[in-house]
Amino acid sequence: MPAHDWNQHYASGDVPWDTGEADPHLVDLVERGVTRPGRTLEVGCGTGTNALWLAARSFDVFAVDVARLAIEKAEEKRRAAGANVRFAVLDFLRDDVPGGPFDFVLDRGVLHVFDAASDRARFAARVAGLLAPGGHWLCLAGSTEGPPRDHGPPRRSARDLVEAVEPVLALSLLRASSFDAEAPERALAWVMLARRRDVPAQPSTGSEG
Repeated sequence: MPAHDWNQHYASGDVPWDTGEADPHLVDLVERGVTRPGRTLEVGCGTGTNALWLAARSFDVFAVDVARLAIEKAEEKRRAAGANVRFAVLDFLRDDVPGGPFDFVLDRGVLHVFDAASDRARFAARVAGLLAPGGHWLCLAGSTEGPPRDHGPPRRSARDLVEAVEPVLALSLLRASSFDAEAPERALAWVMLARRRDVPAQPSTGSEG
């Protein structure tokens, strides 16, 4: 979707993904110590809710979004909170990302907006190239599970995610969940945690015997 369309969402207030609360999957990851404070990149940060939550817990956060209006609102929140977060307008697929490598990358509902498999693969490859040794990527993506719907996040299959991610990153977790704890049936999601590879992915092999 073009950047001006995302800006129109923020101009009109049509931002159902902007809950004003830190994502519960992110909160769980941090509280369990799976992801510890370090250099962090949030892709598609919106108005900065998750970035500010992480910064308050000693994460060194660089947060980007393609929508200028989202970043303007995020900066307003940063100033009001007196938080140490760097925000920038940036197209993750096309622009250079300064400040890496990163120990943690967060993407809540960005990978799934790309319809082309090649773009999803490019997104994953860019994350892989930005992760520090031992680094993790937390991704939430709309799921193909559940009944038909005509609204809500884009739907991607588990295969869509694995085909984009597995060649360049190692999957640590892929499970079914929801974007919306209040009405989970309206926004089913995949929660994916991937890590930087120690060795390249190996090809599938045939069974012996």
